[in-house]
Amino acid sequence: MSIPGGWSHIKLFDPEVKKICLELRPEMEKKIGTDFKIFIPVVYSYQVVAGTNYMFKVLVNADGDGVCFHALIFQPLPCTGNKPNMTEFQYPKSVDDPLIPLEHLQK
Repeated sequence: MSIPGGWSHIKLFDPEVKKICLELRPEMEKKIGTDFKIFIPVVYSYQVVAGTNYMFKVLVNADGDGVCFHALIFQPLPCTGNKPNMTEFQYPKSVDDPLIPLEHLQK
């Protein structure tokens, strides 16, 4: 559970949130300019605002080096009719890098 405006604890993906992540894979690949060999959603956190912000950690390289992609996704309220979109990302990230709010990271 998260406090209003605060980030939730880190969670394993559930089917509904995983679906959002998978739908945004093409956008993530386009921003990086590559087709990821693998794409495994690992963990996420969320923040309730006028919609929902999600932070996703996705494993995108299984060649033994654990390369991940961290993304900030905004899902608007359903009444807007708008689809989720990626607002920020960090790449490459190590599998060991903590998933923290991206606004606290330098690009």
